[in-house]
Amino acid sequence: MKIKAQNLLSDIFGKWAKETVLQIKQLPLSGSSRNYFRISSNSKTVIGVFNTDCKENEAFLSFSAHFFKQKLNVPKILIADIDKNIYLQEDLGDTTLFSLLNVGIKENEIKNIYKQVIDLLPKFQIIAGKQLDYSKCYPRAAFDKQSMMWDLSYFKYYYLKLSNTPFDEQKLEDDFHTFTNFLLQADCNYFLYRDMQSRNIMIYNNSPYFIDYQGGRKGALHYDIASLLFDAKANLSQTLKNELLEYYIETIGKYITINKKEFLRFYNAYVLIRILQAMGTYGFRGLYEKKEHFLQSIPFAVNNLEWLIRSQHIPVKLPELTKVIEHLINSEKSKTKNKLSHTLKVTIQSFSYKKGIPQDNSGNGGGFVFDCRALHNPGKYDEYKSLTGKDKTVIDFIKNQKETDEFLMHVFALVDKSIERYIERDFSDLMVSFGCTGGRHRSVYCAENLSKHIKEKYNISIELIHCERENW
Repeated sequence: MKIKAQNLLSDIFGKWAKETVLQIKQLPLSGSSRNYFRISSNSKTVIGVFNTDCKENEAFLSFSAHFFKQKLNVPKILIADIDKNIYLQEDLGDTTLFSLLNVGIKENEIKNIYKQVIDLLPKFQIIAGKQLDYSKCYPRAAFDKQSMMWDLSYFKYYYLKLSNTPFDEQKLEDDFHTFTNFLLQADCNYFLYRDMQSRNIMIYNNSPYFIDYQGGRKGALHYDIASLLFDAKANLSQTLKNELLEYYIETIGKYITINKKEFLRFYNAYVLIRILQAMGTYGFRGLYEKKEHFLQSIPFAVNNLEWLIRSQHIPVKLPELTKVIEHLINSEKSKTKNKLSHTLKVTIQSFSYKKGIPQDNSGNGGGFVFDCRALHNPGKYDEYKSLTGKDKTVIDFIKNQKETDEFLMHVFALVDKSIERYIERDFSDLMVSFGCTGGRHRSVYCAENLSKHIKEKYNISIELIHCERENW
């Protein structure tokens, strides 16, 4: 299948670009069956897509053409061959909003990016949504009762059943009907993006661009902002979620008249159905297909459920569903409590290339050595020479360099992959070293950021060593 896709995409690229393909590289698979490839020639780089789901392709291509015509930030479709299940789209790079969240940027910077996203969201939902051809939506033209029941059944069969969570099927089904009837009392006449989350927002030319909206359909405004703010592994603080929700309500007020009290009455119910839908995905991709990335999202989703239940934010009585959620919360807490934190130990070191690469004393071998000398060196400036990568002024200097985020994004991706595989295989040690000229600024900054990233993402042991500390 991969070879067939590459051949088809190479042919269509040649037809469009009038140039020979120099490289075609498959991009990592996500939660869908679509296959993405980065295709390059002498002067052009594009993203090629191969997807055997014809109706999904038709929806995406139709929506893309409409959004692009409306001057919204979406990838331009360059050429398509529906009969062969392929199309080429503009290459928006590799930086997603999610990847930025994982390089340790300040909450204020995160907030500003989310506000940029929220500024654009109503243009999809309200402006572009008015003239959209909803006949192209797939699998449903609206997020109606049928769609909602599909999502809730997905949660029931792929999460509750696979995790052996006890429930009374008839009582739970009764709650599902009560729940969906309540949700449908909201105004459902807007474009619902469906999967508005941090991995589907690209940061390109310092602006947010939007992808993966092929599941869009008519629905309520609440769903997309709930998806964005309660995106599990984005793990936004509740304070920030509240502030961004307020900002969203103010923003949509520029386009339509909105009753804030009425909006909030439905909002948390849409948060709940979105979390349950996502947990169905985590069950299918994680518990069934054994994909680590999806398993890691489960504790974050359960934390969000706990906040909803404890805050009593659901304005309709759902006794069996509430009982199920309480069980999930207690089960996850018990699992976390009993989980050994020292199964894998990651040793992170900063060092000076003048002294040589540190030895691995664990006897495990392997690991990573990252050369930070490609980053701009604060040590060249007198005001930073006596400081280190732990001092605020140096941190700000390195952080403000354009290449820093991209460098760390790639580091995190590589190290995360090894950590997940090492955990699966019950390995005991992984060593990651960062080197720079003096082992004082850039390598220290990178080591500190990787340590912070791993602490937030994994329940494992970390040893952080700065080899040149005695010379600070």
